[in-house]
Order: sequence, then structure tokens, then C-alpha cells
Amino acid sequence: MSKSSKQDDTTIVVNKKATHDYFIEDKFEAGLALLGWEVKSLREKKVQLIDSHIFVKNGEAWLFGAQFAPLPTVSSHYVADPKRSRKLLLNQRELARIFAGVQQKGYTCICTKLYWKGHLVKAQIALAKGKHEYDKRQTEKEREWNMDKRRALSKDVKR
Repeated sequence: MSKSSKQDDTTIVVNKKATHDYFIEDKFEAGLALLGWEVKSLREKKVQLIDSHIFVKNGEAWLFGAQFAPLPTVSSHYVADPKRSRKLLLNQRELARIFAGVQQKGYTCICTKLYWKGHLVKAQIALAKGKHEYDKRQTEKEREWNMDKRRALSKDVKR
């Protein structure tokens, strides 16, 4: 018997604000160094990536601003810090590319998505350039135009 082609949804959380505020230039896959209670929060999808960013310091990449909400079942004798910085696991070549990109004017590194890869948690991080207000308006117009086109085509098909 062949395996079913249907894949389970491995996405934990997506940072939708990132595609609104930035042009995504280059994407990387990074592992995360997490504590046990953070993994439990990820399984319950109690994480928020809005306003999170990547900071490269001393040859290491760190995820700042991501909020992992502690579950009430976390041990009472352990103090959970939901906004602590988490280390990203990248190789030296990727770290060098990210560091060089962030040094350019207008570029930053952001976390766009968290997902499961097997039993591991991976973060999709991106080198991104900030959008101006007129770029955001243009993106909004394109999205509305595509929705109108789809509506018109679906009406033609139904006739």
C-alpha cells in the first residue's frame, strides 16, 4: 500500500505582519534552543511572532520579542519568562550572510514562521527590507484586484 499524499499541517504560527511590513529577500531555516515548557506551549500553539526580530551578536543569532505563553500546567516552582531571548541554531555560512545583509541600510532579519520538522521545531527567518507606506498601499491594491479577478472568473464559470 502506498502512503497517503496528504501531509499533516506542521505550521505552528505564521507572522502575517512581516509580509505586510517587509519585502522578503532571502529565507533561512534555523533550529531553536527551547526549554520544556516552551515546547509544550508550541504544541498548544500559544506563541506570537508579531514584533519579533533576529539579532546577531558575538557570532550567534538570537530571537527577540517572540512571546511563548506559559501553560497553567507548568510547574509551580519554575518561573517562566514568556519574552526571553532564544538562541537560533545556524551554521557559520548562514550567520555570515545574515550579518552582512543586516549591515546594509534598510535591511533587517525577522522570523516569518515556526513549524515542526519531524520532532524538531524550526524557524523560518528572512532577510527583509522595510516597505514604505506607498509600497503597502500598492500591495493592498494588487490584492484587491486579484480578488476582483477571481470573482469575475468564477461568475463566468457558473454561467
